[in-house]
Amino acid sequence: MLTVGLTGGITVGLTGGIGSGKSTAAELLSELGATVIDADRVGHEVYLPGTKGWDQVVAAFGEGVVGDQGSIDRKQLGAIVFADEGQLAKLNGIVHPLIRDAVRDKVAAAKIARPAVPVVIEAAVLIEAKWYDLVDEVWVVVAEPQTVIERVTASRGLDESAVRARIDAQLSNQERTERADVVIDNNGSLDELRTQVERLSKERLFRVG
Repeated sequence: MLTVGLTGGITVGLTGGIGSGKSTAAELLSELGATVIDADRVGHEVYLPGTKGWDQVVAAFGEGVVGDQGSIDRKQLGAIVFADEGQLAKLNGIVHPLIRDAVRDKVAAAKIARPAVPVVIEAAVLIEAKWYDLVDEVWVVVAEPQTVIERVTASRGLDESAVRARIDAQLSNQERTERADVVIDNNGSLDELRTQVERLSKERLFRVG
């Protein structure tokens, strides 16, 4: 267990592609004391039934993306947008501004509640959406495509072709790392990831006492 003294409220944007392990890295940072804001979870909120986002998504993609309970069926929507760059761009144009505004508000609230504590925005679309003004540093988690395929087919029930389609629809590792202040290589074990995250926390987020 680390004993830490906070150096100040830095805001980190943590990003990476499908199966890279960014969510695991975010969990580790949360355990170490950072406030973590999950932009994907925020994304779920911005098009719940009754919201402006829901209205816009259904208008753009049709009633077929509405599930039995009235919520957006993300699996059905994903099948549409990951098969067509134009459709993905349409969806992003709707939801990215909504998510950005909601994340910005959550960061502001976190800094009021715990002003000295680092904030980590976990966001798959951080670079694509150009949310650089929300963060002080960009941290990118990367893994090789074959490693990603093995992880995601095992954990999410998607077949290899579906995973490859999602990988191809996203930025490459090289495109992400070109924008990164910190690169976390997650081709190894959980213990190896933990070691990297703890080291980075000591060096960039916290002062070890």
